[in-house]
Amino acid sequence: MPRPPRADEADGLYHALNRGNLKATIFQKEGDYVAFEKILSEGLELYRVELFSYQLMPNHYHLVLRPLVDGEMSRFMKWVGGTHTMRYHAHHHTSGFGHIYQQRYKSFPIQDDDHFLMVCRYVERNAHRSGLVLAAEDWRWGSLWRWLQKSEQNPKLLSAWPISRLPNWVERVNQPLTEKELEAVRRCAHRGQPLGDASWAGSIAKRLKLESTLRPKGRPKQE
Repeated sequence: MPRPPRADEADGLYHALNRGNLKATIFQKEGDYVAFEKILSEGLELYRVELFSYQLMPNHYHLVLRPLVDGEMSRFMKWVGGTHTMRYHAHHHTSGFGHIYQQRYKSFPIQDDDHFLMVCRYVERNAHRSGLVLAAEDWRWGSLWRWLQKSEQNPKLLSAWPISRLPNWVERVNQPLTEKELEAVRRCAHRGQPLGDASWAGSIAKRLKLESTLRPKGRPKQE
C-alpha cells in the first residue's frame, strides 16, 4: 500500500512523534534522555527548524515544531532518528539486533490558535497523564520543566512560541484534556490529519494534498 501523504511546509506548525519498535523502551536511563536532548540540539543547529514543545517518554517522544524551509521537518526528523539509532546501538552494543523505532515518524499540521495550545498541553502533560509524575512540571525530560527554569538550560532547545501562552499555563497543563480534545489529537496523529477548525483543516488539506486524511476510513458504502 502507498504511504499516506505527509505535510512539510515552511512556517507551518506540526506535531511530530515516534515510538519504539513494538512499543519497546528507548530511554532506559537518565543518560539516554540526556543523549537524545543533545541530538535534538545538534539537529536544530543543522536544520532550519524551531522547537516549541517536546516530551520524551520511556518508549516514545513528542515534538511540536515549525520548519522554516519546505521539507525541512522531514530532513530534521530523518537526521534525528538516524543519529539516535546509530548512537543508541553503539552505546548499548546492540548493533544488528533490530530497529529502534517501529516505523517512520508520524506528524500532522496544527492551526496557529487554540489548537496549537491544546497540542502543547497534550504534549507537556504526557508524563503526568501516564502516571510517571504527580505534576506535569516535575517531568525533567520536557519543555514545561525546561521553560520553568530560572536560567536557560544546556543544550538550548526551545524557540519563542508563535502565540502567547495562556495565563496560569502550568495549572492549565495539569488539567486533563476533554475526551473530545484527546480523541481529536490522537486521530490526527494516527492519520496525519490537520488539526484546526473545519474551514482551516479543509483548506490546508486541499493545498497540501491531504484530503484523504479527512475522509472516513474504509471503502465507501455501496448505494
